[in-house]
Amino acid sequence: MTTPESFIEALRKLKFEDTFNPYSERCTVHDHDDAPSMRSKTLLAILEAATQREIDSLWVGQELGYKGGRRTGLAFTDDVHLQEHAERWSVPFERPTKGKEVKEGTAAEVWGVLSLIKAPVFLWNVFPLHTYKSDNPSSNREHNAHERSAGKKLLSQLISLLEPHRLITVGRVAEKVAHSLRDGHEVIYVRHPAYGGQDKFRAKMRALYSL
Repeated sequence: MTTPESFIEALRKLKFEDTFNPYSERCTVHDHDDAPSMRSKTLLAILEAATQREIDSLWVGQELGYKGGRRTGLAFTDDVHLQEHAERWSVPFERPTKGKEVKEGTAAEVWGVLSLIKAPVFLWNVFPLHTYKSDNPSSNREHNAHERSAGKKLLSQLISLLEPHRLITVGRVAEKVAHSLRDGHEVIYVRHPAYGGQDKFRAKMRALYSL
């Protein structure tokens, strides 16, 4: 049986080439010394809080970005929205990175909508680590089939743990994976806000939540 603690432990053990695991690895440039522990504790607290609520939806993206989840350990969340994410679940947090806050475009779009929604929404990705191009940690790449297989196992566990009413997939990759795991859950596709998709993303989310 999956518990919040066992889920975080499995997450911390993930390791692949050209990936960064924010729950077990530390960036020597941007992170505080205990950044992996900070990120793990915050995610665990949010996950524990989520298990105590009736989850309206699980928003699923692709993977963590180097300006967002790599730094915060939270899907669709950059430094700027870290506090808002933690406060949404009434959990304590510490910023794991040093220096000036870094903004991410996708995080801004997601939280621009999410800030208007009162229903409990949990944010996650098909592959829960940051994937980058070889020798360039400050870049993003799409996860591969091997990584997706590992991510699907955790996503399946998360769905069973939280039992959301529906899966809202941000992008076609997430939609495809969610359909293979839905087990009776409704799967709804939403255009990813990147690469000119902001208007379609906003419109679909506003319609789904009657904003």
